[in-house]
Amino acid sequence: MQIILLERVEKLGSIGDVVSVKDGYARNFLLPGKKALRANDANRKVFEANRARIESDNADRRGEAEVHGKTVDGMSVVLIRASSNSGQLYGSVAVRDIVDSLNEQGAKVAKAMVVLERPIKTIGVFDVRVALHPEVSVTVKVNVARSPDEASQQAAGVDVLAAMFDTDTAGFTEAFDPNAEPGTIPGEESEAPAADVVTEVVAEAAEAASEDAAEA
Repeated sequence: MQIILLERVEKLGSIGDVVSVKDGYARNFLLPGKKALRANDANRKVFEANRARIESDNADRRGEAEVHGKTVDGMSVVLIRASSNSGQLYGSVAVRDIVDSLNEQGAKVAKAMVVLERPIKTIGVFDVRVALHPEVSVTVKVNVARSPDEASQQAAGVDVLAAMFDTDTAGFTEAFDPNAEPGTIPGEESEAPAADVVTEVVAEAAEAASEDAAEA
């Protein structure tokens, strides 16, 4: 379907551009969201007649978004979640969680503004884009941790998972004998000392000799 854009749409174009999109995308998102018009002769005339007003309104909204962005840009939210020892969350962080946390700090953002490229499924600090206007985006930090203390460490730049791993393995030293034969397991002792083996062989030989003498 061909459409006329009424605002900038990422990866499509800017106001007034005529582009082709999939029918479902147009019917389910662009047209009902008043982001575009069907590109027919009647709508082209309507758009050109109102182009100046459309561009002026867009400029006003962009200006408001830029002011708003000064408040939101750089905001940080902390989300406490349970996870496995490997840092994998039992579930994932949803856009609604981020929006609610931002708005508690006075961000005044809508769910549709948060652009989450992929679900957050591990602990850590993540940069998330917030599109306040088609031409104005800011970045917020989402700090996902298992406790407030852990969140504070992550905010200070500590890699919590790496630190935990280092703590678990600290002090472990593998025994090593530089004179050991190749393939020998450190700390493993032979089943019998060499001297004991020789004594055992001599005893067996003496016993065999005695048995031969008795038979003779």
